[in-house]
Amino acid sequence: MEKLSLVVPCYNEEQTIPLFFAAVEKIRPTLANISIEYIFVNDGSKDQTLTVLREMALKYPDAIRYLSFSRNFGKEAALFAGLEHATGDYVAVMDVDLQDPPELLPQMLHLIRQEKYDCVGTRRVSRKGEPAIRSFLAKEFYRLMNRISAVEFVDGARDYRLMTRQMVEAILSMTEVNRFSKGIFSWVGFDTTYLEYENKERAAGKTSWSLWSLFKYSLDAIVDFSDIPLAIASFVGLFSFLIALFFMIVIVIRTVLFDDPTAGWPSLVTIILAIGGLQLFCLGIVGKYLGKTYLESKKRPIYILKETDSDKKK
Repeated sequence: MEKLSLVVPCYNEEQTIPLFFAAVEKIRPTLANISIEYIFVNDGSKDQTLTVLREMALKYPDAIRYLSFSRNFGKEAALFAGLEHATGDYVAVMDVDLQDPPELLPQMLHLIRQEKYDCVGTRRVSRKGEPAIRSFLAKEFYRLMNRISAVEFVDGARDYRLMTRQMVEAILSMTEVNRFSKGIFSWVGFDTTYLEYENKERAAGKTSWSLWSLFKYSLDAIVDFSDIPLAIASFVGLFSFLIALFFMIVIVIRTVLFDDPTAGWPSLVTIILAIGGLQLFCLGIVGKYLGKTYLESKKRPIYILKETDSDKKK
């Protein structure tokens, strides 16, 4: 019998974990000739998430496994840890808040088994229930990424996807610390199709993704999958130099031909501040890339485990 591993990152999700498990178990009979392995990854939660996972692992020892980090390493680290510990022939990545509908799993499994896809992803066709500003920024982010990156970014795509073992191994071969999974899923290639569905509200609890955290996450994505900002920095520097050169010639000609003295210090200070601001902006872009390189050069682990269900069983 083939095995399906469900990788489920959790951060302060004590309320949603039992609901998620019940929802998947409800559709389990529709998954023919396959066993399910749950891998919950506790990403340094501050609530009783770990306690809930311990209890469920004791109650369902053959189905539920959990990994618990020593601190909060972020969702990307949790995804990598789950994929690394998954043993199934097929591996699905899902959010525990039930915004990723489990009822799509049978269709996803059918497409991989019968249509021979390597990956079946999901994408939301609407963002109903989200703040308008968040939806607008998300759409603009995908539009920007597809313009500046060679990797395809599908608008509305979720991390929720089902993959073959071969594709999972390819993802695990990318051991970079600075990770953006949506980009990595596309970068490794393989035959992928997408299922569309309407946006769903969280089953319980509150999201840990604020607008600011999403903004920082998008910056990481841009730096990880495009070097266009470096080109922009070079262009801005060249453009500002040409403008300065043009006005320098204008000032010299006006002084020599028309005996018109150069304007006073306000214009000079304005120019200095403008050029200085552009230089700092360009240095900031270069610094972002350099900082990423510095973090990668340290070769720190992507995550550190503090506890697993295997430890408790021993």
